[in-house]
Amino acid sequence: MTLYIGVDFHPHQQTAVWCDTETGETETVQLFHKNPDEVRKFYASFGEAAVVGMEASSKALWFERLLESLGQELRIGDPYQIRKMAVSRHKNDSIDANHILSLLLDGRFPAIWRRSPEQNEILDMLRFRVKIVGQRTAAYNRLQSIAHSCGLPKGKMSTLVFQEALKASDLTEGERFQMEHLFELLGSQNERIDAIGKWLDEKAGRDPKVQLLMTQFGVGTFTALAVVNTLGDVTRFDRVPAQVTNFIGYDSREGSSGARTRYGAITKAGPPLVRYLVGQAAMVAVRKDPGLKAFHKRLSKRKHPAVAKTATARKLLVKLSIMLRDNISAQEFDRRGSAVGDARRSAGPEMADA
Repeated sequence: MTLYIGVDFHPHQQTAVWCDTETGETETVQLFHKNPDEVRKFYASFGEAAVVGMEASSKALWFERLLESLGQELRIGDPYQIRKMAVSRHKNDSIDANHILSLLLDGRFPAIWRRSPEQNEILDMLRFRVKIVGQRTAAYNRLQSIAHSCGLPKGKMSTLVFQEALKASDLTEGERFQMEHLFELLGSQNERIDAIGKWLDEKAGRDPKVQLLMTQFGVGTFTALAVVNTLGDVTRFDRVPAQVTNFIGYDSREGSSGARTRYGAITKAGPPLVRYLVGQAAMVAVRKDPGLKAFHKRLSKRKHPAVAKTATARKLLVKLSIMLRDNISAQEFDRRGSAVGDARRSAGPEMADA
């Protein structure tokens, strides 16, 4: 016997419609999240035979953990596809929950791939680090502004020499209060950034896929962790380069019509964290990676610098995804590419045109 439960989930409440496939019995229940014991009691009454379906429209880690602790199966569906398959034009919580239930019963529920809790935790820590680094940069900028107001020449605020020069400057009472507060804030931010970095380094050291990506010049611990834990198992992609590019949001937006073919900016439809980190890594990689350096140099001559940077980052992302798919290092990737190029050049025009 299998019980299917369609759930229309909101941050503070949910509407659940369940059906017993053996008896055909159904019931609709509204649950409020301010009473977590009531929610647990409801789902625990079904035992381990329940299959729960909901849209990927809200972050509900506590709910996922609850169902996992009860041994129940949770399926997350594509909201766009679920709405597209709706028969009724009307929409409310009960109708939506019933629609999800019917898709589960018919075997048409558009389930999507989900990251593991460990992968989500690592990505959350990476985002947390980016936020704190941004706050630290804002503190440095404010201190730099105070330094300019008291006539100090431009310098690097993170150095002790410049900080001592600022402390010895003739500051107003308000500026000195801000300076002391910002220096205290910087101390705590640096401690947190170091602690997060050690935690992430430990995770990276135990993941062979992360170590594999770090063989690419310019790709450090944070970029490798972001790519590995965002993509997951790359073998789930049939066409790795194209589909990974689309998944991350590096694909160009097409606006073609009739005989006119036109491509615009990238869609940015994927996770921004990976695009940001891969973009930073690409600008480091062009210093020593021969392939990326030549590609970026060639493109910079006829394109805007931002376009060349984005295209180089996309090329680096494709390289990293193929490294994961084939389980090869960056050196092996470059060797294979050189071998193919040499074979085409030595084969004459017939092979070169193939």
